[in-house]
Amino acid sequence: MKNTKLILLSVIFLFHSFSNIVPCTIIAVGKKASADGSVLISHTDTGPDSRIFYVPGKTYKSGEMAPIFWGIQDATLPLYNDGRILGYLPQVEKTYGYFQSAYSHINEYQLGIAESTTAQRDELIVTLETGKQIMTIEQAMIFALQRFKKAKDAVQFIGDLLTKYGFLPSSGDGSETLVIADTEEAWVFEVFAVGPGWTPESKKPGATWAAQRLGDDQATMIPNYSIIKEINTNDKQNFMVSANYMQDAIDRGWYNPASGKPFIWQEAYTPLPEEYATSRFWLFYHTFMPNLKNWPDRMLDPTNPYKGMQPYYQVVEPLSLYPFSATPEKKISVKDIIAFQRSTFEGTIYDMTSYPEWLVPDGKGNYVKSQLATPFPGSDMRKLIKQTYRRPVARHRGHYGMVCQLRSWLPNEIGGVYWVYLDNPYFSPYIPIYAGNLSVAETYNIYDPNKYEEKSARWAIDFVDNLANLKFQEIIKEVRAVRDPFESEIFAKQNQIEKEAETLYKKNPKEARQFLTNYSNGLMNKVTEMYHGLRDTIITKYTNDKE
Repeated sequence: MKNTKLILLSVIFLFHSFSNIVPCTIIAVGKKASADGSVLISHTDTGPDSRIFYVPGKTYKSGEMAPIFWGIQDATLPLYNDGRILGYLPQVEKTYGYFQSAYSHINEYQLGIAESTTAQRDELIVTLETGKQIMTIEQAMIFALQRFKKAKDAVQFIGDLLTKYGFLPSSGDGSETLVIADTEEAWVFEVFAVGPGWTPESKKPGATWAAQRLGDDQATMIPNYSIIKEINTNDKQNFMVSANYMQDAIDRGWYNPASGKPFIWQEAYTPLPEEYATSRFWLFYHTFMPNLKNWPDRMLDPTNPYKGMQPYYQVVEPLSLYPFSATPEKKISVKDIIAFQRSTFEGTIYDMTSYPEWLVPDGKGNYVKSQLATPFPGSDMRKLIKQTYRRPVARHRGHYGMVCQLRSWLPNEIGGVYWVYLDNPYFSPYIPIYAGNLSVAETYNIYDPNKYEEKSARWAIDFVDNLANLKFQEIIKEVRAVRDPFESEIFAKQNQIEKEAETLYKKNPKEARQFLTNYSNGLMNKVTEMYHGLRDTIITKYTNDKE
C-alpha cells in the first residue's frame, strides 16, 4: 500500500510538472503595421490559472514593502491568494489598477504585456531548490503593471528586478520572452536564467537579458523560442541589455570573441531548435509575409497524402531564415490575429486532421474523412491512430489568451481593449475588457481545475470542447453557428459602444468606466449561458445512444 501511494504521488507530481510547461504564441504589431493604427500584442495559451480579476490601484505609506510571491499561476489557490512569500521589495507610494491572471496583461494606462515561455540551455536551468533566485516572470509583470505607463520604462524595470532578485523559471524549466507595449511602441524582452548556485550575496547578475524595439511598420511572432539576434548596444533607441548579456556566454564557452564572428544572442543561450517552434515561425511568415523569402513548401499535396509523414525528404531550414521581424504585406487587424490564434495548420502538412488514418469507407467504394477527425486528438486517440502530436497555435490543453489593442487617440480607459478568450480559441469567443473597466464578471474568475462549477465560463467552454470529440466535424459547425454571429456583433458594435463611452467620459469618467464594465460583464455572462445551451444541444443531438 505504501509503494502504491508513492507511485501515485510520483505520477501526480509528473503530471503537474508537465502541465505547468506553458506553450504560448505571441504576435506583436507596430502601430504603422496595424489596420487601425493601434499597437497590437497577443498571447495564446497562458498559465494554468485562467481566472481574470481586477486589482484597483492603491496608496501605501512610506517604508512599506511589497511581497514577492511563488504561486501566482496556481489555479487551486483561492482567488486573491498568490501563494508563498519568497521575499520583499520596496513598495511605491501609489500603484495603478490592472487585470490579474496567471500572466497579467494590461493596466489602466494601456501598458500591455504578452508572455511566451522559451527554450534555454540545460546549464541555465534553476529551480526553487537549487538557487536563491526568487523573481518569477509573472510576478515581475505584475510589479511593472502596477508601477509604469510606458513600455521602455517597464522593460528596464523588469530587467533590473530579475537581475537583482534572480530570475526563477516557473513554467517548467524554460526561459521567458515578453512583449511589452504601450500606445506608441512595443519591445521584445528576453531573459535567461543563470543556473543553480546563484545567491544575491555574490553580487553577480541573477539573470541575463536583452530587449529590442519592434519597428513601427513591423510585426513579429514568438513561438516559445528566442528571436533576438545581433545586438547593437550603441543603439540605445532600439536595444537594452543586462551588463552580462554577452559575458555569460563567453564565460561558459558558448561564444569566442576571438573567432571574428558576430555575437548572436539567439544562438548563444538557446539549444538547437525543434519543430514545435519552427513550424509556427513558418506559419506566421508564410501567412503575413508570403513573398518575403522562398519559404519551405509545407502545404498539403492532394496527390500525396503522406507528404507530412515523410520527414526524411522534408526541408529543415536554419533558424536564421526567420528574421526578428518584418513588414506585413497587408496591415494586420485584431481579427487577423484572432484567426491566427485559432489556427490548427489547416491546409498544411502539420494539419492533424489530414492524416490518412482518419480516412474511412463511405459505402460507395471511396474513402472520406471520419467525423471523428479532430485537430486536438488526446494521447489515447493518438496511440490508437498512430499519430505524432503536432503543436498548433490553438490548443485543446490551453487555458486562456488575449489580444491587447492599444490606441493613443482615445482616453486610456476606452483606448485599451483586452480581447480575452477562455480554454481554447478554436471554440471560445473573444470578449472585450476595457482598460478602464472596474470589475470582471464573476463567471470569468471562477475556475477550479479539480472541481466542475456550473457558474464558471471556463468550465462551460471546456465542456463543449470535450463534447466535440463525440463527432468533431459536425459539432464544430454547431459551435461556429452560435459563436460567430455573437462575436461578429461585438465587433460590429465596437465603434458605437466606444462613442457612447466617450460621450459619458467627457461628463463623468467614472460613469463611462461603469458603462464599459457593465457592457463587458454582460457579454461574459452571455458566454456562459450560450455555452450551457450548446452543451445541452450537443449532448442531445449527438449522444452515443444514437447512430
